[in-house]
Amino acid sequence: MARYINPFSDWSFKRIFGQEYSKDLLIEFLNQLLLGEQHITDVKFKDKEMLPETKDQQGIIYDVFCETDTGEHIIVEMQNRSQSYFIDRSLYYASKTIVDQGIKGQWDYHLTPVYVICFMNFDVDENTPKKFRTDVVLADKDSGEVYSNKIRFIYLVMPLFKKKEEECTTFLDCWIYNLKHMETLEKMPFEAQHKIFKRLAEIADSKSLTKEEQEKYDNSMMVMWDNYAVYKHAMEKEAKKVSKEIALNLLTYNTPIDVIAKSTGLSIEEIKILEQ
Repeated sequence: MARYINPFSDWSFKRIFGQEYSKDLLIEFLNQLLLGEQHITDVKFKDKEMLPETKDQQGIIYDVFCETDTGEHIIVEMQNRSQSYFIDRSLYYASKTIVDQGIKGQWDYHLTPVYVICFMNFDVDENTPKKFRTDVVLADKDSGEVYSNKIRFIYLVMPLFKKKEEECTTFLDCWIYNLKHMETLEKMPFEAQHKIFKRLAEIADSKSLTKEEQEKYDNSMMVMWDNYAVYKHAMEKEAKKVSKEIALNLLTYNTPIDVIAKSTGLSIEEIKILEQ
């Protein structure tokens, strides 16, 4: 058994960042993520489920939803596989949180800022930012000057964080490194420099789980790997379909079968079947 839990399963992520007893971890992480912009001293967890206003609408269940001591709303989401319109989903989440600030009757439209922080734990595709961290704000197109601070998105593409332990120079680097590699670690790095990682080690220690917690963790891991297997199968099936379409096109130009095989990854037998 691994020393530490995998932080990317639904149950684990909420254990680390979404519980009252571990909110010191969330506060410290957010302060490093927003270093130089915000200093959060406390958060209040809000109801993670937002029910639809009508039967025809779809409700929302956030991974982590909280309000800071200065009134900002923060949504933290963990996504383990590519999803169509994932960016659109994050826009919808932010928009819903803004709309829900409306007050019936007289209201001056004053809004408190909404932050959406997305951990994207999957390989880059056409729906994914092409760098580890992408910050999205409402800004003037020409000058880049921030027009409003009421809505903010931070996308963290975990596979694009490539730093080794000795290359982690910032507090945030240390956070991301530990989260990304946690399940393979024997000892939590950076404890000497940052005491919060001793606390992270305590919360993430697999040996400290009760029997009930272990069952919940095991179930969440099975769900995560089942979802990954379904996603991988779908991707492989789609890739095979594309390869066959390419092969059929190449056959119309009398391209040698061995060349087609090298170009598409299909076997000679599969290409011969396409010829029939």
